[in-house]
Amino acid sequence: MSDPSQADQVVPSSSERIRDAALANFAVHGTASTSLRAVAATAGVSLGMVQHHFATKSSLIKAVDDYVLSLLIGAMSQPIPDPPADSITDIGSRVSGLIAEHVEVAAYVSRAMVDGSPLGATLFDGLMDVGMARWKLRVERGEVASDVDLTWATINALVLAVGAISLRAHVDRHLPEPFTSPNQLRRWQEATDTLLRDGLLSPPDDD
Repeated sequence: MSDPSQADQVVPSSSERIRDAALANFAVHGTASTSLRAVAATAGVSLGMVQHHFATKSSLIKAVDDYVLSLLIGAMSQPIPDPPADSITDIGSRVSGLIAEHVEVAAYVSRAMVDGSPLGATLFDGLMDVGMARWKLRVERGEVASDVDLTWATINALVLAVGAISLRAHVDRHLPEPFTSPNQLRRWQEATDTLLRDGLLSPPDDD
């Protein structure tokens, strides 16, 4: 008899399993050092099955990149909440949630940002556009201190996230548990949110 709790679980297709296996390998070894045979082994399929879905390594890389872009830009481009809700905390929760739920995506993104790949440039520029739009909206709503440089506000927020992920191996040496553990992600988000909120937003009115 089947388990009712598994009835709603979505079983990944063969192409999705291969894509996810490629993502896992790319995150650790990079695209140049990952072979289709290694992807097949990770996915638990034959090399022929990989080549059936992705005729070339380039097409597999594109599938991974498209998935990563859709996931990150989709999550980060959602509207921020209206005041008095804290939009800084809202964005921080999205970032820490993405890292917690998609560790390999975060690792792949950090590698792409520093290795000069097209994905890194596309993703950085896309997140810059989304971030700048958020800061401009905050200005329109009167939430931002008058002397804030919006370009650097956007860049700094992005660097705080990407930098922590990219330097994770070093960051972990100074933490009691891995950076991606729930407790450390919470600590990181709270510290980052406080830095951005206190440094860039206007103090709330007392009345």
